[in-house]
Amino acid sequence: MTDYPRRALVASPTPPAQAARAELADAWDWVPVEDADLVVALGGDGFMLQTLHMLLERRKPIVPVFGMNLGTVGFMMNEWRQHGLEERIRRAKAFKVTPLAMTATGIDGRVHSLPAINEVSLLRETRQTAKLEVTVNDRVVLEELSCDGILVATPAGSTAYNLSAHGPILPLGSAMIALTPISAFRPRRWRGAILPDRARVKLRILDAAKRPVSAVADQREIRDVACVEVCMDRARELTLLFDPEHALDDRISMEQFVV
Repeated sequence: MTDYPRRALVASPTPPAQAARAELADAWDWVPVEDADLVVALGGDGFMLQTLHMLLERRKPIVPVFGMNLGTVGFMMNEWRQHGLEERIRRAKAFKVTPLAMTATGIDGRVHSLPAINEVSLLRETRQTAKLEVTVNDRVVLEELSCDGILVATPAGSTAYNLSAHGPILPLGSAMIALTPISAFRPRRWRGAILPDRARVKLRILDAAKRPVSAVADQREIRDVACVEVCMDRARELTLLFDPEHALDDRISMEQFVV
């Protein structure tokens, strides 16, 4: 049990989330996000990602987030209920989520650094197949991967885009990351790799001018990249709070049995 005396309330601009925000307006003396010990987020998974990215950019130390689902899937959210919020927060189980750090160098030489909570993905920009050199811990493991793209996913993000690309589901405490190709052409039988989360992945675009590739860190895109480096950013760990009966680690594990 942890007390959070100063709490901030944020909500998606959708009508259901705004209506829920109005219902909770008098439930607590809410403070601005920058003054809070805890953030209550109302919306869907997309809004949760936005909230977490906002905290990564604005807060140090980064405060915990208790989300309630007023979106579609709500994989990273708790059930929306107006009543009993105080007790739910008191009983909530904390889960640590470590984001990725992406450093993307464009063909123009500019360097962009962005965090990613779910995944970093590289995607071809035109009809031309992307050709990538894949390096892990300074060792070239694939000299040329012909594909539509490739992604590096965290355990928290392994059930998102990674799963749609037929990548593995990683339990939260696995200390692993997934390296998953997107529509690989050659080597045709390569299905990806599971790497220790201390691995450093470097993706160099071959013939970047002719075969342009974009890099996406969750929802933020950098176009026309020449090289992308990805590693875990342990200095910016995030905390999500869940009702004990709807814990994130259990949700991720149970996704393996969804048919």
